[in-house]
Amino acid sequence: MERIGKLPKLYLAVVFIILYAPIFYLIFYSFNSGGGMSHFESFTWEHYAAVFEDKRLISIVINTVVIALLSALLSTTIGVLGALAIYFMRNRGARNAILSLNNILIVSPDVIIGASFLILFTMVGVKLGFASVLISHIAFSIPIVVIMVLPKLQEMNPTLIDAALDLGASKKDVMTRVVLPFIQPGIFAGFFLALTYSLDDFAVTFFVTGNGFSTLSVEIYSMARTGISLTINALSGIIFVITVVLVVGYYAISQKAKSPLTGVKK
Repeated sequence: MERIGKLPKLYLAVVFIILYAPIFYLIFYSFNSGGGMSHFESFTWEHYAAVFEDKRLISIVINTVVIALLSALLSTTIGVLGALAIYFMRNRGARNAILSLNNILIVSPDVIIGASFLILFTMVGVKLGFASVLISHIAFSIPIVVIMVLPKLQEMNPTLIDAALDLGASKKDVMTRVVLPFIQPGIFAGFFLALTYSLDDFAVTFFVTGNGFSTLSVEIYSMARTGISLTINALSGIIFVITVVLVVGYYAISQKAKSPLTGVKK
């Protein structure tokens, strides 16, 4: 029985090693004074300094973050409204049809979505750049938000709404004081998932990015095509550290919020 109990832990250890070993390998060589990843010569910070000295690269990072935040905020707003509309829809057939269309967008290959947006923007005359990337990111993030919010709505007891109405609450009060607080975890989950998808997206962005505008994923791809540069390693290392800090910070805040002893002096 002990051996059986150790198997899941061993399996997880192997999975984490496979996932994280390439990342740590890449970060390790970001400190290499040499020009490649075949031999480590000596420790240096020059590749990290090169990242911060590259104004164009810093501008691209800012573009990526702005696009991610705006698309996540707008797609979360639209996605929550869409989930509410689906939940309160009385026609079951229409509700299932809309849900099916929503799910199709999630499982559709990014290449098809990117090519479709490229054709659409070309037809309507939208110039490829900031606007085209933002619209595309909003569009593919909305179905994700709907999927995250809708289960929370389905978990909600309908009698809560009826009780609020019976007590004299207006529809606005029911929405702001009953429904939205209940589905708040789903809203936050949808927002952060949309933010992650936007930061991580390459395929769709590659199709709709125009000259003079780029995001981090597209830029790293372009840099990698010209040859191995340890600046890419340094940039990847910075992104990885920031991601770890954000995840650990979010976990610490959430655990503190859940703790029943918060605010109690010892």
